[in-house]
Amino acid sequence: MSGKRILITGAGSGFGEGAAIGLAKEGHDVIATAQIYPQVAALRLKARELGLDNLRVEKLDVLDPYDVAAALKWDIDVLFSNAGIGEAGPVSEIPVGLLRKNFETNVFAPLELAQKFARKWIDQGRPGKVVFTSSMGGLFTPTGFGPYVSTKHALEALAEALRDELRPHNIKVQTVNPGAYLTGFNETMAETAFRWLDDDKNFNKRADVQAGFDSLLGTDEGRLDPQEMIDAMVRIVPSDTGKFRNVVPGFVEDMLKQSQAEAWDITI
Repeated sequence: MSGKRILITGAGSGFGEGAAIGLAKEGHDVIATAQIYPQVAALRLKARELGLDNLRVEKLDVLDPYDVAAALKWDIDVLFSNAGIGEAGPVSEIPVGLLRKNFETNVFAPLELAQKFARKWIDQGRPGKVVFTSSMGGLFTPTGFGPYVSTKHALEALAEALRDELRPHNIKVQTVNPGAYLTGFNETMAETAFRWLDDDKNFNKRADVQAGFDSLLGTDEGRLDPQEMIDAMVRIVPSDTGKFRNVVPGFVEDMLKQSQAEAWDITI
């Protein structure tokens, strides 16, 4: 596998930042993008301190058409579509506008960016690759996280469709599906519901919702070391071969397969 030119969205923190640094250390030419300028400045400083001249950091808010237009001028081999946000809480009462915003960032913007880069590669007659950061939640629905994982369910379907549609044009598509790693993303996502949940108005009560989050995120299985996932991303994203769907760690893949098998027998 030769060095690749890789664009990463959502590299201002968490998996994206870790993967950007890891891929650059492996010799790839990385354009790491972040949503806001303070994140850009912070990652540029890290790149300088690490001596990574091949780690370029730029601003890319995937919902900003001017940012997207600028990004499409970059010459890349791989689009690692990692940017995302999370809304949590009961779907039976979440304000639909919050869910719509989550879909804009996690589904529609990544699809549009993938479409535009795919068209660029096709017009140039060259191969390409798109990797989406999905989630273990793209394959099942944990209580309390329905709003967020519904966006990942949708992303899974779109990725499958793109995989088949783009294969004749020598453009590969993959997903990476992290388990419950302790990057801070899940924990801060769990807090989002409490800005609208009101015990005087909602039939879902704050204490019950919090207990559900604690049961999922308060165990060792809900607080995994993110370096394991970052290492997997560094291996998977630039590769020319591999599985379409990549769930990490292995015990989560086993759990998802069992959950999907059991789904056929669930009663109402």
